[in-house]
Amino acid sequence: MEWLNLIGIVIVIVGFARKWNSILVILLAAGATGLVSGISPVALLETIGTTFVANRNMAIFILVMLVTGTLERNGLREAAAGVIGKFKGATSGMVIGIYGVMRAIFAAFNVGFGGVAGFVRPVIMPMAEGAITSKGHKPHEEHMEELKGMASGMENITWFFGQVLFVGGSGALLVQGTLQGLGIHVELIDLALVEIPVCVIATALAIVYYYFKDRRMLKKYYKDELGEEGLQ
Repeated sequence: MEWLNLIGIVIVIVGFARKWNSILVILLAAGATGLVSGISPVALLETIGTTFVANRNMAIFILVMLVTGTLERNGLREAAAGVIGKFKGATSGMVIGIYGVMRAIFAAFNVGFGGVAGFVRPVIMPMAEGAITSKGHKPHEEHMEELKGMASGMENITWFFGQVLFVGGSGALLVQGTLQGLGIHVELIDLALVEIPVCVIATALAIVYYYFKDRRMLKKYYKDELGEEGLQ
């Protein structure tokens, strides 16, 4: 009978394999597991409710996605593209570079924008596309795919190195705790000061790399449209 308690895992595997509704599959798995384990329906609901409240911060991404979807429906992408379109000299690489600087600064204060799904996709990518269309080019599909990777990479790099600058962040606490276990006492502010040049160098290298990569792609995908003057 102890093996029967694992029926929830079977339901999840079968449900996901057959592409059933994810929430429905999880609820069925939880209900079946509670039933075979002898947990009453009331106790099961109390457990689910208590667990949800205790980990409610994990569900913040749901609100971010809902807000982002609502804003997109009301013209967020068009507004972002329109803003960057006013700057004739802007390129997609410049847009991603400026975002990298801004992202690193806010990461140092542990301020999140919603990540790739919540900010890069609905805001940065339309601005990068707007930088292309503002010059009279039709965005090339392969170029846009490359820009998606570049923007996501900038998000990951700046967040990874920037969040450690926040003295109350989990990364800094992990390093401090590890060193403490080795008999080395360090203050969180000292760890942040050591990390500052690392974050600056990583962000700067990413900006330079993505800028020149975008320049190469402009010459590759819009060579006929740029002309000799634009290629120089």
